[in-house]
Amino acid sequence: MMLQIQRLRPTAQLPKNATPGSAGYDLCADLDRPVVIPPRSTVKVPTGLAMAIRPGLAGFVFARSGLGINHGIVPANCVGVIDSDYRGEVLVGLYNHTDQPFTVQPGDRIAQLVLLPVETPPVEECETLPDTQRGAGGFGSTGR
Repeated sequence: MMLQIQRLRPTAQLPKNATPGSAGYDLCADLDRPVVIPPRSTVKVPTGLAMAIRPGLAGFVFARSGLGINHGIVPANCVGVIDSDYRGEVLVGLYNHTDQPFTVQPGDRIAQLVLLPVETPPVEECETLPDTQRGAGGFGSTGR
């Protein structure tokens, strides 16, 4: 199985695994100049890439742990979803959780892409649901 990637600009960097055991591919900022994310603000950062994800999979855009923990920079929507039929440019909305501006440099690794299987079964409306031991117990119902 191959992940087909189209560079939309010659400066775009192909996604890479940092190590042989990496689950995610690093996505890089495709910028012609640095971009500042103001405090408590979101900026859409282009990757310069489009991709063809095969049916049955979806791309999930997660934070890079170092950016999130060390700098407070995470995807604005927590986890981005790239559907298998989307062919446009992959943009990463980055949110700055801090009180200081953060500068994204051209080529910076800004997020990681993980491909995962997805299922989309038909929806069936029903009057009642099958019982389970947990039932309708929600937040905190099974312990701390």
